[in-house]
Amino acid sequence: MIALRPAVPTDAQQIVDYIRELAAFEREPDAAIATEADILRYAFSEQPLVRVVMAEWDGEPAGFALWFLNFSTWHGKPGIYLEDLFVRPPFRSHGIGKALLRYLAALAVKEGWTRFVWQVLEWNTGAIDFYEAHGARVMRSWLTCRVEGEAIARLAETAD
Repeated sequence: MIALRPAVPTDAQQIVDYIRELAAFEREPDAAIATEADILRYAFSEQPLVRVVMAEWDGEPAGFALWFLNFSTWHGKPGIYLEDLFVRPPFRSHGIGKALLRYLAALAVKEGWTRFVWQVLEWNTGAIDFYEAHGARVMRSWLTCRVEGEAIARLAETAD
């Protein structure tokens, strides 16, 4: 049986474990450097920057969704940006991913938020099919831009 609940501080290490499992699945195991202290700081501080929903199957840790608010200037309202959705392989095909998506969609509707957005790797056709089957529109005309590491430091230096 699926159970969803908001994460609590004692879930921080489990969240880090999920992040590392997801990074391995996405073929970037060494890129996941988040720590338990990071999760505690950004998810459970007085003004958290991220929120996390934990999923359990028959009381066993099964997956999570980590998200935060973004903002649509066109609509003048916030929306949900889903950073990570992960269900451990032994718990897939039990409706957990769908339950997590529905949980967040219901929250957006309840709060009057305008959008629910996330990214998916181009090669992850199973996830793309899953998301499209649940009403998502893959926006192939939009490209992600990212500045990180040394490049973000160089860009910051040019701000003067």
